[in-house]
Order: sequence, then structure tokens, then C-alpha cells
Amino acid sequence: MEQITIERATITDLKKLQEIGRNTFFEAFAEVNSEENMKEYLENSFSEEKLKAELNNKDSQIYFAVLEGKVIGYLKINLGAAQTEQLDPEALEIERIYLLKAFYGQKVGQLLYQKAIDIAHQIRASYVWLGVWEENYRALKFYKKNGFKAFGKHSFWLGDDEQTDLMMKKQLVNANELKVS
Repeated sequence: MEQITIERATITDLKKLQEIGRNTFFEAFAEVNSEENMKEYLENSFSEEKLKAELNNKDSQIYFAVLEGKVIGYLKINLGAAQTEQLDPEALEIERIYLLKAFYGQKVGQLLYQKAIDIAHQIRASYVWLGVWEENYRALKFYKKNGFKAFGKHSFWLGDDEQTDLMMKKQLVNANELKVS
């Protein structure tokens, strides 16, 4: 098996982003949500118009996990005003880490997560935060393993179903703050 690469998505990758976004979200949540709510969410959240805006937003970045030329997962991060909650302009938000189900447990999510952490250190973010559905036990375990702690909640609408996301964050220590002994 070839090595997985992490590649920044550009506007020319719109169709790839739409495909991986819809496929990974469907695989993750179709079994536990109504068909109508899933259809509405997939159409609206992964429309060409919405994805073009995300790809063109200077404060958002999207990265693909690529294996043998095929996109198998992706990461979306938000900085500054692009963050979905205006908590701290100096923080970095991980809005999405999604993988095709066939790649669960193969460290692809960890590679995407590490890309976000590397960027957070580069921009000297004080912390990284995210929202994760309170019933997404796999993701909660992943984020807790990586040092995230819950600090609040917010609503997430999937069609007409109001769901609760736990807001989690991880404090970062920047290199200039480390004391040499």
C-alpha cells in the first residue's frame, strides 16, 4: 500500500470535496438519522455554492487524505472570523475530520488531526477547539485520547432534528512559552 499524503484542496477540487463530504457524512450518520433529514443536510451542506464559499474563504483551509490517487478523508479548519463560534480570534477550529468507513482505525484521522495541530502551532494559536455530536462516541473517544476536554455545548441542526454538539478544546503550549531548565 502506498503512503497516505495530506494535500490542500483548492477550488479545482470542488467535485472531489463534494463527493468525499457527502459520502463520509452519509456513512457516519445515515443509520441514526432519518432519510429526509440526511437528504436535506447532504444537499444543503455540500452544495456547490456552499463548498465554493468554503474553498474561497481565506480563513478556512481544507485538506484531503489521499491514498493511491483517491481521496479517502478530509479535514476542514477555520481561523479568525471563519470559526463557527466566535470564541477567540487566536484559536483554531477543527470543523470537520471525516473518513471513509473502510479507513476507520488505520490512523488516517490521526494524520489529518496532526495537520491541524501543526497549523495551530505555526499560527501560534492558544488552543484548538471543535464541536462533536454528543452521540458520536467514536469521535469523542478520538478527541479525548488526543487531549481535548469538553467546555460547553451548542445546537446542531440536521434537517428538522436539533442535536447537541459538545464543544471541546485542547490548550496548546507554544515553543516560546516553554521554560528551559
